[in-house]
Amino acid sequence: MKALGIILIIVGIVMILFRGFYVETDKEILDAGPIEITKKENRWIGWPTYAGGIAAIAGIVLLVSAGKRRGA
Repeated sequence: MKALGIILIIVGIVMILFRGFYVETDKEILDAGPIEITKKENRWIGWPTYAGGIAAIAGIVLLVSAGKRRGA
């Protein structure tokens, strides 16, 4: 549980700092036998900032609960 908590905290912080990224895709416009026309498009893959906060808080909760179990 401790490792999962640390991973969630790191992922949450990264999600807060980087709100998304662009992915370049090829879109086929025309394919008529030997003639092929494609277009490169940039697509935005993003997530809301609060999702990173929720992940980080969940990681902190896991770390705290794992620490309390060892102490009990």
